[in-house]
Amino acid sequence: QWRRDSRVRHGPPAMTRIRRLGRGGATTAEFAFTIPVVLTAIFAMTQLGILFFANAGLQNAVGETARMATLWPRRTESQLRAKLTATRFGINPAYLSTPQFIYGTANGSSYVEIKVSYRSQLNFIFFQYPLVTLTQSRRAYLP
Repeated sequence: QWRRDSRVRHGPPAMTRIRRLGRGGATTAEFAFTIPVVLTAIFAMTQLGILFFANAGLQNAVGETARMATLWPRRTESQLRAKLTATRFGINPAYLSTPQFIYGTANGSSYVEIKVSYRSQLNFIFFQYPLVTLTQSRRAYLP
């Protein structure tokens, strides 16, 4: 029984206080279990963001090179390579393949098809993902 007088401290019994102190350990254990999952998710989103950024840079470079190929006077392959190099972003040049320029004719019109690929390594915290290959190609009809 709880007694209400000035000599006795009012509050829960000592056993309840001990249980309340022990709950902090449960919170710490839950945090320890969830933090690797949260960090892995954050790093996964970051790596996928880097991959999408590289894809956008590759797509921009191929698109600008194809646009340049449609201008008069005709550009040489070295000028087109220089344009591709100048307009890329988000790409490590060491993993970029040599651009291919394939010339052909379709329905009486000559064209150049520009193909380039980029290999990217996704680096998660706990494991390495195999190389991912991004490929872009664009057909540009020549003047």
